[in-house]
Amino acid sequence: MSKTENKAMNHWLNSLPPSVRPYFEAAPLAAFFLGMSSGFPYALIGATLTTRLAQDGISKSSVTAFALTFLAYNFKFLWAPVIDNFRLPFIGKFGQRRSWLWFVSLCVILAVIFLGVVDPTQALFTVAVAAVSLGVAGATLDIIIDAYRIELLEPHQLGTGSGMSQYGWRIGAASTGALALIVASNFGWPAAYVVCALFTLPAIMVGVFLGEPARHIEPAEVKGFTQALVDYFSPLSEFVKRQGAWLVLIFVLIHKIGDTLANLTLRLLFDDLGFTNEEIAFYDVGFGFIAFLLGIFVGGIMFARMGLKHSVLLSLILMAVSNFSFAALALVGHTNLGMAAAIGFENFASGIGGVTVVAYLSALCNLRFTATQYALLSALASIAGRFLTGTTAGGLIEAMGYVNFYLLTTAAAFPGVLLFWYMIRSGLADVSLGGSSSDQ
Repeated sequence: MSKTENKAMNHWLNSLPPSVRPYFEAAPLAAFFLGMSSGFPYALIGATLTTRLAQDGISKSSVTAFALTFLAYNFKFLWAPVIDNFRLPFIGKFGQRRSWLWFVSLCVILAVIFLGVVDPTQALFTVAVAAVSLGVAGATLDIIIDAYRIELLEPHQLGTGSGMSQYGWRIGAASTGALALIVASNFGWPAAYVVCALFTLPAIMVGVFLGEPARHIEPAEVKGFTQALVDYFSPLSEFVKRQGAWLVLIFVLIHKIGDTLANLTLRLLFDDLGFTNEEIAFYDVGFGFIAFLLGIFVGGIMFARMGLKHSVLLSLILMAVSNFSFAALALVGHTNLGMAAAIGFENFASGIGGVTVVAYLSALCNLRFTATQYALLSALASIAGRFLTGTTAGGLIEAMGYVNFYLLTTAAAFPGVLLFWYMIRSGLADVSLGGSSSDQ
């Protein structure tokens, strides 16, 4: 960009309202496009693959078994150290982060095409292999995209950038799902998958135009197996040596338990209350999506005005209280106004949390180990919620009913709130942060 173009861009940015201006800066915009590329593989092995298998007459038990392909996203931290420590040959000269971004994007493209060309009616096992391949490639793309995003954003942009990443992820996933169905209806599933592979381009072009993140710290050359082994465990050992590290890990582990318990059962609640599919689609999918996007925008403003710690604390309180709204809905029964209020509040609070909590997890990362530490923290949060609550929610509802169940989920969310409040009061919320929360 020439000096004249740069001056014109700055003049245009300065003409925008202060609350909107940060969203149009280069790094947050890049986070948006990175999020688009991050979201689409998840959609292809989720709803899109489920629809394709169902249309091809595959049994329900076989279809649901494909949910195992998401395990790669839960365990991606196991191979994240490779991305932090290993330089790729040949293209590595373009930078550690950019070279991995381009290489993994190519792997995703090949995995998408592989999944698209295999016929489920003729080779279901091969489809499973292709789906797992895309799951691993997509999870690896998440690793490098998260690292690139965190290192690209300046400390004051973490909130805005996290929000833009959430916008991009949602839009990328939703657009992929819709586009795949439209193309498949007209040209078949192989063509649909090939077209959807184009969603890797936003991430590739970010690497081309913005270059290597300025805050990235290059790894030292690995010499020998012993050093490689030390480097593999360095991200974890660096983290646990920080003051208050174990409290942080406990917080990450428990802060989403109440929210996960509630969200696992919402469709059961709506069905038992007698809501039609049309009502669920309008309120849960349509109205809820708008509320979520609004929450992301408000979360970015909260982060900028309240700072990291207090915006996280307020978002945790809002997410905890949002569970109470479903207890109220269960108590009053079938009411569209009540559903709109409950869904709107829950998605609005989740949107705010999606910005502030993601920004906090990003700030916990040491810039030398961004890929591994963020992968570990995000996986820890999701693994805990799924494993601790996935097998208990249905039994709890049967034992105590919906109203008491959602009151329980509200109570289950507050230990995380209280722990984070204690971390703020004791100063541990500051001393446990990594280098990504400050200029280096």
